[in-house]
Amino acid sequence: MSGAPMRPGSDDPAVEVEELTRRFGDFVAVDRVTFSVRRGEIFGFLGPNGAGKTTTIKMLTGLLPPSSGRGRVAGYDIMRDTAAIKQSIGYMSQLFSLYGDLTVDENIGFFAGLYGVPRERRAERRARVLAMAGLEHEGSRLTGDLPLGWKQRLALGSAVLHEPPVLFLDEPTSGVDPIARRQFWELIDELADVGTTVFVSTHYMEEAEYCHRLALMNRGQLIALDTPAALRAGARDPIFELATDDSPRAVEALAGVPGVIEAAMFGRDLHVVVEDEARARATVPAVLAAAGIEAGEMHQVEPSLEDVFVARVRAAGGAVVD
Repeated sequence: MSGAPMRPGSDDPAVEVEELTRRFGDFVAVDRVTFSVRRGEIFGFLGPNGAGKTTTIKMLTGLLPPSSGRGRVAGYDIMRDTAAIKQSIGYMSQLFSLYGDLTVDENIGFFAGLYGVPRERRAERRARVLAMAGLEHEGSRLTGDLPLGWKQRLALGSAVLHEPPVLFLDEPTSGVDPIARRQFWELIDELADVGTTVFVSTHYMEEAEYCHRLALMNRGQLIALDTPAALRAGARDPIFELATDDSPRAVEALAGVPGVIEAAMFGRDLHVVVEDEARARATVPAVLAAAGIEAGEMHQVEPSLEDVFVARVRAAGGAVVD
């Protein structure tokens, strides 16, 4: 993996890692991870807390050196070319990276200078960011006074002022309402349509559906990598959905019942993963009735990404417990 910038029009991966590993003393935070991300791809990075997602992103963005393995981002080697990587990518975290005591225009000007945007291009880029954020007439407003959804779009626009080929988004929509999240993802789609590679970590399953491919991490290891549709299709155990008058207590009642692999709340209803369909249709209602829990009719359902996520993590040893 040589350290050379991505060639326009080439088919080289935008991100490529091989056996990427990061240790902190005896603790292995990222364990021999290998994957590649295509140009213009929206690549989702999922995993429970402590899975190694943020540590991986820090290595890819030049903020943390790997302990071993190899990697390349936008054509640059993550071991040797960290300065070039930082100038060639956009980065946005859930903290938005904006200065609340600066105006909208001042924030845009700061990031334009930080990313080395030529002075003759700054007015055009400023106008583009303001349009992206829906802030065309709010340039003199303090950023700290903006609603969260506007801050989020402004931060995204600031992260792509220099038109980077690769954009890293680390849980960028945490705490944002569903409508603002949807608007944010419309902007991500527009960026991908013009060739920007978007590498995004998220814990919202509905957001994961928007990604072209998903990588699932657990305990520092990559445990699944495919399209959302293929991951759902790969789920093997039957799943039933039913409504109860006390879903938390129903989860407790079904814990450890023979033939029940997992029972979990899914919205207001219950999802029950079982070993055998026919056996479950008799066992589950009987267990709930014995516990004094009223339940509606059981319906077998297609697995959601959340179901797949839970099953894969469980099969890989479960999430790390703090």
